[in-house]
Formats: sequence, C-alpha cells, structure tokens
Amino acid sequence: MIPTAAKLDPIRAENLPPGVVARIDQLGVQIGRLAQEQRDLAAAAGISPEAPSRLDIFHGYIAVLGIAFIVTLLATPLMRRMAVQYGIVDRPNEARKIHRAPTAYLGGAAVYLGIMAGILLSYVAVAVPGLINFHETSHLEGSSPFPVPTSILLGLTVIMLVGLFDDIVHISPQVKVAGQLLAAAALAIDDVGVRVAKGVLVPLAKAVGIPTATIEGTSIETILLSIPMPVELFGTGSIHIDLVYWAGTAIIALFVLGACNASNLIDGLDGLLSGVTAIANVGLLIVALSMAVMDDGPRDAQRLVICMAIIGACLGFLPHNFNPATIFLGDCGSLLLGFATIVVILTLGDTGKTNLVFAGLVIYSIPIIDTSLAIVRRKLAKKRMSDPDSDHLHHMLKRSLGVKGAVLTLYGIGTSFALIGIGMSLWRARATYLLAFIYACFIAVIAIKIARKRIIDEQIQRAEAERVAAAQRQSSPVEEAALPAGESTTP
Repeated sequence: MIPTAAKLDPIRAENLPPGVVARIDQLGVQIGRLAQEQRDLAAAAGISPEAPSRLDIFHGYIAVLGIAFIVTLLATPLMRRMAVQYGIVDRPNEARKIHRAPTAYLGGAAVYLGIMAGILLSYVAVAVPGLINFHETSHLEGSSPFPVPTSILLGLTVIMLVGLFDDIVHISPQVKVAGQLLAAAALAIDDVGVRVAKGVLVPLAKAVGIPTATIEGTSIETILLSIPMPVELFGTGSIHIDLVYWAGTAIIALFVLGACNASNLIDGLDGLLSGVTAIANVGLLIVALSMAVMDDGPRDAQRLVICMAIIGACLGFLPHNFNPATIFLGDCGSLLLGFATIVVILTLGDTGKTNLVFAGLVIYSIPIIDTSLAIVRRKLAKKRMSDPDSDHLHHMLKRSLGVKGAVLTLYGIGTSFALIGIGMSLWRARATYLLAFIYACFIAVIAIKIARKRIIDEQIQRAEAERVAAAQRQSSPVEEAALPAGESTTP
C-alpha cells in the first residue's frame, strides 16, 4: 500500500543536500515561465479562457469604495462639531491664508476613519462571502488573496496621530519627521515597497559583472555583500548584507518624507488636496487593475483595496471641503493622504517593475512639482526651506482665476498627468516618458518665471541704471575737454 501524503513525515530544509533548495526554487521559476508561455500560446490560438477585465475586477471591489465614502461623509460633520467644541480651528492670522473666518480642523480624522473602514471591510469579506468578489489569483493566503499588511495600518495610524497632535498642540518639525520615519520603518520591516530598488540595481549589477544571488526560500533575485568577521558568529564567518533591501529601505524613507510634506504644502485651497489625491488614485487604480489582470504578485488585491479606500474617503470629504469649506484636512489629513498614496506607488514595484513606480510618481506629479519648485524658489531667494511663501502653484493660479478656478485648473492638470502615467504603465514607450518630462518642465519654468517676475524686473532695472550711469561717466570727459580753458561742468 502506497502511503498518502498526509502520512509522510515532512523533510526539513536543513536535512537536504546542498543546492537542493536552490534547485527547487529554480524549478519553480521555470514552471512559472512555462505557465506564462502556455497562456500566451493558448491566447494566440484563441483557446484560452476569457480572463476577467479591469471593469470586472473593479466591480468586485466596489464595496470598499462605497463604505469608505459613506463613513467619511457621515464622520466629517461629527469631527467638525468636535473641533469647534474644543477650539481645534484654523484662525486666519496670516495674509497668505484665503479664509477670513476661523475654520474647523479634524477633517483628516474623518478621512482616516473612512480609509480604515474600507480596509477593514476587506478583512471581514474573507469570513463573510459576497461583500467583496476577490479576483482570481495564484497568490493566495488560504482561499483569499493576501490582505492589506498590518504594517500599512500601523503606518496610517502613526501618521494620522502625528498630524493630529500637530493640529492640536503644534509639535516640533523634528517630532513630525520622527513619526514619518517610524511609519516608513514599519513598511520596511514588512517588506512593503522594499523591492523598488531591484529593477535598477540588479540589471546594473549584471551589466558591470557583479554576481547576484537568490534569497533562500524565494525566487527573489538580489545583491549580497559578504563582510568577513574575525570570529565565527551564529555558525558563519561572515555577515551577508542585502544591498537591494537596504537601498529599498532608504527609498521608502525618502518617499514617505517627500510625499507627506509635498501633500502638506499643496493643501492651501479649499478642496485642492482631497480632489488632486482622488484623481491621482484613480490613475493608480487603473494601473493596479492592469496588474491584477496579469496576476502580477501577492500585493495586487492590497493595492486595489487601498486605492478604493482612498478614493472613497476623498470623495466623502470633498463636499464638506470644497469652496466654501466648512472644515479643513489639517496636517492630520494632508500627511495621511500623502502617506497612503505613496504606499500604493511603492507597492507598484513589489515584483521589481521599477518603471511602474516612475509611472506612479508621474501620476502624483502635482505635489512633487510644487514641492520641487518651492525648494528651488527659496534657494534662489536665499530663504530657509521652512519659510512659508505665497508663490506655490495654487497661489499663483488663485491670483488669476480665483479659488474655484485655480482648484479646477489643477484638477485638470492632475488628470493630464494621470493619463500620461497610465500610458507609461501600459506602453512603456519612450515618447510617453519624453512627453511627461516636457510637460513637467513646461509647468516648472512658467511657475518659476511667475514667482520670480519681480526679481527679474528689478534685475533689469538695475542693469539699465548701471548702463545709463556708465554712459554718463564716459560722456563726462568729452564734455570737459570741449569747454574753454578754466571752465568746468561742475558748479
């Protein structure tokens, strides 16, 4: 009688001969490639089963968007009342602020509740069939796709609390940065977005002849740096450092700090940040749907859930925040939306597709461009990076178009960047990259020109004055020589 698999004792990996585990991993990669070739051949022959479309997958997760929208829509008035009761309001004590009456904060707390409600629904849907129709995937945890990692929930909570404390008691910039780095560390520990660097470092290493390695137990290719130790520790005489992991960790920290503060900087007009973030996440959602159709990796469902939750929360908050606003996001909301969006962008490179991360950054270009311009502008004006000014993109548009006109214009620009980013993710054509670069440069040069118009005019006036003075100095000796002896032009 042949024993069944249930009666066989499992073989431990350490008991296998050297190289067997690596060979098994290589076979897994080869099987995956053969399966993909089989699907491609079947599709070419017209005999492949009909794959779900992007719209089909979208409909399956629509409940996440709906619950995030409803929770935020209902929670926002409650947060406004709480803010008014406890004096958590934004008082217009600066000339650059557009509102003239105190306006409640705590809108970010309502957005947080909406995002968390959407994500938690995806957990409940595992036990309650029918709430969410998860798309078919080979990357499963049990019978359902991998859920949103708790590290992301922790990061969202940390960022929200840091912004909330700043809105209430005004914490120092150092504490805010520390909170953002803590949220970034939570992502790195759980390997969320760490593999973004793989698509650049691994091909570069192969090009220059640096050997790569495969992480034991996985098919993930990386670059290992071995440092010999004078004494043997833990059964080995060297320390192995995963360069891709640590480079990815540094990228996570940089992206989180940049996105949180970039979102904070553009939150200067009613409805601007919530609308721009919703538009950007619609673009990211389309990219995520395309990846889910291809069954890209274990984070496909996670990306869809987070995108849906962000869009629903932004749409639920926007009616309260659009001009004239009755409540603001505050740092609580601006930092939160920046962090949540950059998490989605980072996960686009989870399987080493760094080009999709670039596409995600293009989709989220408005905060990035505005922050970059602010840095350049303040550097040229010899100001500190923390000094506020009224020359952001939305400020310049507001002076010409008014608040609503400026916001709607930036909505349109954000939509165009989203379309370009989607094109980059679908076609990866050089022309699309060039179009994105030209478009961004066009906006940047015009913004710098407008912001520095007064300085440029002053430079021209000084140059003209110096030119006139030089001409007068040159003509004075000639006039002196033409006068009779003993006479002078000087009284």
